Amino acid sequence: MQKKLILDSDLLDITISRLCQQLIENHQDFSNSVILGLQPRGIYLAQIIHSKLEKLVKKTISIGFLDATFHRDDFRRREVPIKASEVRIPFIIEGKKVILVDDVLFTGRTVRAALDAMIAFGRPAKVELLVLIDRKYTRDLPIAADYVGKAVNTMATQRVLVELEAQGNAHNKIWLVNKD
Repeated sequence: MQKKLILDSDLLDITISRLCQQLIENHQDFSNSVILGLQPRGIYLAQIIHSKLEKLVKKTISIGFLDATFHRDDFRRREVPIKASEVRIPFIIEGKKVILVDDVLFTGRTVRAALDAMIAFGRPAKVELLVLIDRKYTRDLPIAADYVGKAVNTMATQRVLVELEAQGNAHNKIWLVNKD
């Protein structure tokens, strides 16, 4: 297995800070905005961004965790069913600007499922997508992120491995891994 470093800890911190600044430009004080981290891995990035944003804007920002497992179009097609994660959205998203956060945008199917799952909590005024890594040229659905940490050209034989300290890793790093 070959690994190529995409972002080291320092570059990742700069990237996340840039994403936070872009969010502040578009959402100002976040009075009508909420953050939803997509389960399972997007919640770690959502928590990091949420923490940085609250320090920068000096306000409380609503954050929740959304699981789209049962809304996936491949849920019943797998030999081993996907295990669902906890949904924690302690607020109504009706009329709010929702920022969906995930670590990697690949085919777009998870985001499509998340849009379906999100409707159970109200009809948002607007939905935006923030991803750390955008795997270009791999979309099955016409979905694009509004905020992208880094766009990466990948092949079908590769995967993106996001290692965050929040997940129990020693350092924050993102790798491009060949599946050889």
